Formats: sequence, C-alpha cells, structure tokens
Amino acid sequence: MMDEKRQTLQDWISESDNIVFFGGAGVSTESGIPDFRSVDGLYNLHYKYPPETMISRSFFDANPEEFYRFYRDKMLWPEAAPNAAHRKLAELERAGKLKAVVTQNIDGLHQAAGSAAVYELHGSVHRNYCMKCRQFYDLAFMVKGEGVPICPVCGGTVKPDVVLYEEGLDQETMEAAVLAIARADMLIVGGTSLAVYPAAGLINYYRGHKLALINKTPTPYDRRADLVIAGAIGEILDAVAV
Repeated sequence: MMDEKRQTLQDWISESDNIVFFGGAGVSTESGIPDFRSVDGLYNLHYKYPPETMISRSFFDANPEEFYRFYRDKMLWPEAAPNAAHRKLAELERAGKLKAVVTQNIDGLHQAAGSAAVYELHGSVHRNYCMKCRQFYDLAFMVKGEGVPICPVCGGTVKPDVVLYEEGLDQETMEAAVLAIARADMLIVGGTSLAVYPAAGLINYYRGHKLALINKTPTPYDRRADLVIAGAIGEILDAVAV
C-alpha cells in the first residue's frame, strides 16, 4: 500500500507544473530542530511559565528578560542545516514545478536550501528590527547577545520579526499565500499537525484534486486529502524524482 501511495505522489508531481508546498515544524525536525508538540517539543519542557505564555506578546512586553532567555535557549538553532525535504523542494522549484513554499517555520531553512518563493506565515529568526528606529539586525546579532538586545544606534529594544501569540499574521504574506494555494494544481502538505490557526485554514483555499498530506501522525484534514502518506517528510520527498 505504501509503495502504491508513493507512486501516486510521484505521478502527481510528474504531471503537475504549479505545485505549492505547505509545511510546519515536522519539516525541520530532521534538521535537529524540535517541534512544539512531540515528546521533546516545547510544550513538554518544564519552565516557570508554559511556552505558549512565554512566546506571547503580553509576556514579551511584561517580562522581556525572561522572554529573551527562553527565545535564545529554545527558539534559535543557528547550526541547523537544510535536510532532504528542504533540498528536494528547492530542486522542484528550480525545475519549474514548485511555485511556492508556504511555511509555519521561522528557521529560514527553505531559503538556505535554495528556495526563493517562500511565504513565512510566522516570520523569521533571521530578521530582527529595533522597535524604535527600525534598524535591521541579523540572527548573529541575536545569538551573540545577552539579556534584552539593545539597538546600538538608538538604544531601543530589538525584537525578532517573529509572530508571537496574540499578534496577527502579516496580511500581505497571508494574501500571497492564499493566492498561491488557490492557483495550485497540486498541494503538498507536510510535517504539520494542522492544529495552528489561522495558518492551517489556508489549505481550505485549494480547489484542486491532488491534495497530498504527508505526516507522521494523523491530522484533522486526513479525510479531506486525496492522498495521505504516514511518514517522515524528508525521507518521502527524497525518493521523489524531479
């Protein structure tokens, strides 16, 4: 059965030229970045506050020192490298078959692998801005610092361009992602539990009949998918011929 499903995935990719990939934390776990809901994920770590509280905007405003301690300790993975999933998606884009990657991840690994059309729904750790003067700072600036990062230009607080709980998603990014998904002739969804909204709701804009869902565990959208493959996204995509 698995061989038959993988062959279907291969056939659909071979005959499609407007593929969109929608992915979540499971895409980066094979690069050594833990997801949120696994046994080793952020939700199972023991801190003074729950992770969802510590990465909320109200917590950031009220407890910036504790926010940045957690952020540097658990949200930044500067040594992580793209895995087989990132590389295959970049290869599909270069071949003219994949038109966009829509990701819930903030690690920048899709771009590191060579993907150009990437819509980052939740922002990126590689972009950081002074809240006062808007001066830009890269990931290295955040990694090497301690405490609350202060802008050398004006003395303001430098905040990561990452969407925290209680913050809205960037409207321009959302609209571009919706348009790409709506136009797709194939939608591959991988490495996501499809439990985080409004991001998960974006796949409702797909109107085609080649919705392939690849994940290690079941999701609420399995019954709606045209193809469901249980497994690691990197291992499965790595076997795809472009």
